[in-house]
Amino acid sequence: MSNNSIENLLEERADLTSELGTFSHLLHGSWVERFSVCSRPQCKCHRGEKHGPRRYLVVREKGKQRQKYIPNSQVNAAIKGRDEYRRLCEVVERITQINLLLMKEDAYEN
Repeated sequence: MSNNSIENLLEERADLTSELGTFSHLLHGSWVERFSVCSRPQCKCHRGEKHGPRRYLVVREKGKQRQKYIPNSQVNAAIKGRDEYRRLCEVVERITQINLLLMKEDAYEN
């Protein structure tokens, strides 16, 4: 691998590392939308028009899954946070690939 290629990898890694600081709203969890039936026998939901969607973010707390209700006013923010988490995973994966390439070329600094 040429010195130019190594410099490009180091520059890409620096850019990715600086991007890590931009993920201040990230949310790690699975998105769930549910419709429900209430307990009122005469309600329209018993005739097929269910209530909802109600939105939840499923997260892990102390080793257990928990569903966290997301109010309608926060849906866009929650989706943005979930998307930030996905991007974080992509960035971490790419930094790992770059570091392994640098190690292979003995250009990984301690």
